[in-house]
Amino acid sequence: MTKLSHHWQRKLDTSSKPAYLLLADLIADDIRTGRLTARDQLPTLRDLAVDLRLNYTTVARGYAEARKRGLIDSRSGTGSFIRGSSPALPLRGGSGAEMTMNLPPEPQDAGLLGRMHESAARVMADSDLWDLLRYQDFGGSVRDREAGMQWLRPRVPDCRLDQMLVCPGIHSVLAAVFSQLARPGELICVEALTYPGVKAISTQLGIQLHALQLDEEGPMGDAFEHACKTLKPKALYVNPTLNNPTTATISRARREALADIALRYAIPIIEDDAYAMIPRQVPPTFASLAPDLTYYITGFSKTLGAGLRNAYVRSPNARQSQRLAGALRATTVMASPITNALATLWVEDGTADEMLVAVRNESNARQALAVKHLADHGINGSDQQTEGFHLWLPLTSAWSTVEFASYLRSQNVGVVASAAFSTDGAPPDAVRICLGGPMSREECDQALRLVADTLTHPLHPHATVT
Repeated sequence: MTKLSHHWQRKLDTSSKPAYLLLADLIADDIRTGRLTARDQLPTLRDLAVDLRLNYTTVARGYAEARKRGLIDSRSGTGSFIRGSSPALPLRGGSGAEMTMNLPPEPQDAGLLGRMHESAARVMADSDLWDLLRYQDFGGSVRDREAGMQWLRPRVPDCRLDQMLVCPGIHSVLAAVFSQLARPGELICVEALTYPGVKAISTQLGIQLHALQLDEEGPMGDAFEHACKTLKPKALYVNPTLNNPTTATISRARREALADIALRYAIPIIEDDAYAMIPRQVPPTFASLAPDLTYYITGFSKTLGAGLRNAYVRSPNARQSQRLAGALRATTVMASPITNALATLWVEDGTADEMLVAVRNESNARQALAVKHLADHGINGSDQQTEGFHLWLPLTSAWSTVEFASYLRSQNVGVVASAAFSTDGAPPDAVRICLGGPMSREECDQALRLVADTLTHPLHPHATVT
């Protein structure tokens, strides 16, 4: 008899509690006191039954109860082990580690925050307040649109003022462009894994989405050309840089191939480049490869903050810009002049660039934490796209995506299962994990550690969802 089973035997002899429940209690007590630690191997069911003078079924029920409580992990052929202790993250303001919303991190740089406060105060002090409270021409003032051109110039150097609109967020632009290019029942090609908002927009408008399968370079060109020949799509929608959710960036060669197909079949391209400014270097935009077909869209929700509801859209030409302005005017009226004024000043005085650098640096630090904790679990993109602030985590353990996300939610860590992003009805076993938002770097580290421990020591899958 081992020292452990001798200790348990004495407790069993003096208790009237059912032996299988007491056995789980004893394991929990020994973990709490340090007698047992993470990865310690427990006796086999048969050996423990002999040592404790219990029948095999009782010991098996005791281990099953311990698994249900999250105390041990049992694997066929290797035995039962103490599971690492990963306490749920403490709640803060009613939520834990919220890793479902893809928000940029919030750098705690006192100098930068001071500059942003000063700029915001200056906007209100130097502006005609009544002018900011009136209706304005849709698409922003000349100054606002010139700021938009300045912000887009690193990615889209060839842009005229009559092609530029300032709009209230990327999502509103996508809804308007979709409604302009396709009618109910018509089809738009999209990536097989893509921004969930596109699925919601298409459902609302009655537009069909045709999924293009992905390989390591992006949407497959053969699939797009086949769709152009046989299905007559009305547009191609792509999220080409740091794709949400996979983190992948479409290669230059694949961009050129897709643009060539679109040009040959006269298929408009909707380029949702929300993450375009984050990487230091990216391949050429579709807007530069097929300028007469491409609606290029970006904004500040993924670079400064989602509350800054400003988006810039460069239309293929002035006529298309006017048509898009009409569609947007019918649904969103206009972007807030106050928000426009703030965004314009931040672009003009360099605050937006400084914030972008800070977000990029903080994302790098958080990706390094992800590599530390999850490198052995197949995270995608962290070795190449370190400047993003989300992860695509394949699941290869006993967990299903729904069970995994549900269990983490019970531990106050929120992630998103792959079905939310799938447009082909066959989502892979994976989840998206976001590293930004109001969560601090320390909280991010703790949450990633919990995710890694959950993967390393999975509970019995069917005991995790209540």
